[in-house]
This record gives sequence, C-alpha cells and structure tokens, in this order.
Amino acid sequence: MNDWLYFTEVALAGLGSGALLALTGLAFVLIYKATRVVNLAIGETLMLGAYLFFGFTSGLNMAVWLAVPLVLLCGGVYGAAIERAVIRRMLGSSALSVFMVTIGLGSILVGVVELVWGLEPHSLVNFMPEKPVFLGEIYVSSKTAVAFVVAALTIGLFLLVFRYWRGSLALRATATDPGAAYSCGVSVPKVYSLSWVVACMIAAGAGILVGAIGGISSAMGVFGLTVLSVVIMGGLDSILGVLLAALFVGLAESFAIAFLGGEFKLVTTFTLLLAMLLVRPHGLLGTAEIDRL
Repeated sequence: MNDWLYFTEVALAGLGSGALLALTGLAFVLIYKATRVVNLAIGETLMLGAYLFFGFTSGLNMAVWLAVPLVLLCGGVYGAAIERAVIRRMLGSSALSVFMVTIGLGSILVGVVELVWGLEPHSLVNFMPEKPVFLGEIYVSSKTAVAFVVAALTIGLFLLVFRYWRGSLALRATATDPGAAYSCGVSVPKVYSLSWVVACMIAAGAGILVGAIGGISSAMGVFGLTVLSVVIMGGLDSILGVLLAALFVGLAESFAIAFLGGEFKLVTTFTLLLAMLLVRPHGLLGTAEIDRL
C-alpha cells in the first residue's frame, strides 16, 4: 500500500512538472506557428520574468497582485520590441540565421540579469499557500498544485481560442504562406507582433511559477532546453502535441529522479528526444513538412 502511495505521489509531482513544461512550450509553439522561428531565448525570457517579479516584490516591496500583471506587461513589451526591432528585419533570412539571433538574445538577457541582480541565486517571496494538499492519503505540494492549475487553465484557454477564434485562421495562413495571407487581407506584421507579445507574456508568467518552486538564478534559461526538447517531441506547431509530450516527459523525469537519482533527469529527457527523432522527426502531432534545423 505504501509503495502505491509513493508511486502516486511521484506521478502527481511529474504531472505538475509536465504542466510547467507545457506552459512554457506554448510560447515556443505560438511563435513558430506564426513566424516559423524557433526562439531559443524563451528560457531566458522565463528567467527575465522571474527576476522582474523578484525586483518588483523584494526590491520595490510591491504587492504580488500588482507585480504579476506588471511582469506580464513587461514581457509583452519586450516581445513587441524584439519582434519589431530584430525579427521583422530578418524576414526572408535563413531559418538558421534567425535561430542564431535568438541564441544571441538569450545571452544578452543573461548578461543584463547578472549585471542588475548579480550571480547569486535568490528566492521569490512566498505568495503560494504553504499548507500541503492531500487527496485522501496522497500528499501533493501546494506549489506544484497551484502551478498545475494555472498551467492547465492557461493551456485550456489557448486550445479553445485556436479552436473557435477566427483570428487563429489568420495565424495559420500567415505561417503557411505570408504572401497569400497578405493577398487575402491578413495583416501579417500584426500577426507576427501578436504572437511574440503573447508568447513572451506566457514565458514571463511561467518564470514566476518556476521561480516560486525552485528559486531563481541566471542559469534558469537551461530550463528552456528541456522545454525545447518537449516541443520537438510534441511537434513544433502543435499545442496538443506539446501538451502530451510535456506530461509524458514530466512523468518520466519524476520517476527517474525518484528511482534512479537526480543526475538521470536530463539523461531521461534527451534519451526520449533522441528516440522520437529517430522514429518520428516531426513529433507526435507536428506537421510532417516541418524543416529540420
């Protein structure tokens, strides 16, 4: 009985971790669906959101209810600025060139964070309930539970939006053929800007959740590599595929940590990625025509 109880607790922790992976992966997918750009700076955008929240709450003593929307606003402004000043100027360039530019953007963000807040790790103010959640006899961390609920609601909202919002047709049309989208009256630049704004807002918000659970440091951007692996496994242009892959990877990592040790966490993730690339290079539900980088 105790073995099954422990097994269930590990599984629930894995689902919570998978929800955070899926939430951050949503930012990857939104940008790729609209612009065909693989933004490798999503992890650093997540880090920036966490540090902005830290600065607002610990540095300026701002209330959490005010700091959260302000972080989201800053994330949106950052996304709009980067899209307008950098990405739009590179339209027509090779995918590899834009990919390398996003790596540079990530490095710049790391440098800015280290200049402003230093190299030492920090802890965010404790704004989540401390009382653990019990499902019968099953223990669930309150922070994991909150992160799972927030991620699930956000992803569910976007699935509904892409299913019923007419604007999602403009996004898909722009991604497929920008020239044809222009001829049909779609404002392609606005679609590009909107995708970057919303994606960076999501990444910044995810940074608050990730930082609340594990603390913050300038190395948080490494989380983005795990998320990128999940996105590739699920399909670069499939929100549902990324959701399924994220939950599976979250479970696999959680069981690897529990039964093999923490050092096997990334080994498990990248082994799954390698297997998926060999069997299905475009991911679980991704479009088969996706170009390989």
